[in-house]
Amino acid sequence: MSEALNQLLDILNLEKIDTNLYRGVTPETTNKRVFGGQVFAQAMRAAQDTVDSERIVHSQHAYFLRPGDPSVPILYDVDDIRDGGSFTTRRVVASQRGKAIFNTSLSFQILEPGLSHQSEMPDCPGPENLSDDGQRWDRIREQLDPSAKTSSIKHRPSLRPIQMRSIDPIDYINPVARKAEQFVWIKTAGELPAEQDTSLHNAILAYASDFGLMSTALMPHEVSIMNPNLQPASLDHAIWFHDSFRADEWLLYHMDSQRSSRGRGLSRGTFYSRDGRLVASTIQEGLMRLHDSSNVK
Repeated sequence: MSEALNQLLDILNLEKIDTNLYRGVTPETTNKRVFGGQVFAQAMRAAQDTVDSERIVHSQHAYFLRPGDPSVPILYDVDDIRDGGSFTTRRVVASQRGKAIFNTSLSFQILEPGLSHQSEMPDCPGPENLSDDGQRWDRIREQLDPSAKTSSIKHRPSLRPIQMRSIDPIDYINPVARKAEQFVWIKTAGELPAEQDTSLHNAILAYASDFGLMSTALMPHEVSIMNPNLQPASLDHAIWFHDSFRADEWLLYHMDSQRSSRGRGLSRGTFYSRDGRLVASTIQEGLMRLHDSSNVK
């Protein structure tokens, strides 16, 4: 197991400081704000701790309200709204310095049989012969001048607990207009213990689901996430879990974006297991504000 994956597991292990009140931390980082996927996943872990283990999270809907400060612990206050016969609902507010930075609602369900259908898994190359995106980011940074390096680091988490392999990687230095669609294989950077339960795998995928969506919405505009004139931020994010999976086994993350307008881009994603099952879906709207929009495509 990599050091980065160990750190991710540590930050997903929240400190319970009172009934329904939890504290999460951010590892040391050069980023000036907390990675949104971290807050999304930590909030899920807080809610999971208040729910019977037989009830599995099937959906989470969240709004990012303020940038999180990596140097300050995050408090997660869970409201146990409802415990029904089949479903459980939780609301979580994350705060720093007495102000809310994030809120989310989650629904849990006792697993049950039912009608089932899904869209087919896209036909695309497997991950074995693809290059690692993390190594590609290292090469990109080596090509940048010092001021640009500072900007690029700001938009990438310092941790690399998730291994990613893009089928047709975006050119972040010299972006060209492309169809707003990406295919990326993802899994944890190391094996997880065999006895880990579904709740942790769901939280790890929730963390990883925040990668790539905004970049997808930028693809038709010849604008890179590393553009110094771009002010990017996640506005809201949702995820649905449809089937079981392991986060330490390759999943195909298919992303596309159907619309951007008024400084916002909407992207969606689906996760497929190697055997073709659609195991989770996600949607995110992000702020894509260009301070100098004279060259917008």
